[in-house]
Amino acid sequence: MEVKFTVDGEPKGKQRPRVSVKNGFAKAYTPKQTVIYENLVRYTYSSEVGEKLNGEIEATIIGYFPIPKSTSKKERERMLTGKVLHTKKIDCDNLAKIILDSLNEVAYDDDKQVCRLMVEKRYSEQPRVEIILREVEHDGE
Repeated sequence: MEVKFTVDGEPKGKQRPRVSVKNGFAKAYTPKQTVIYENLVRYTYSSEVGEKLNGEIEATIIGYFPIPKSTSKKERERMLTGKVLHTKKIDCDNLAKIILDSLNEVAYDDDKQVCRLMVEKRYSEQPRVEIILREVEHDGE
């Protein structure tokens, strides 16, 4: 089985947990922006797909980032045609982490099932993240 879905809006990366101290006790918490984006990914998957995948999973994650306003027309065209890829923050691994963690217990039981991963960052006039999840098929084993 293969599923495709799109999370609209500017891609976000997984932020590091924060720690606060209250009454002498340290408490770790997830930053609010991360929680909001993870909930958006979960909601989008549930409303567009809804089915759980089983077994080994291959994931493709393509983040489309906005083009800076100060970009020249020539450079903008190169960005839109894929001749210039997005090399600024956020890192590919943080993009993958927030998407895969969000889908735990929604798209699959646990993200440890993901055995192949391809992450790409591009530019677009419509910021979004496109995700493809595919159950890995084994030929004649």
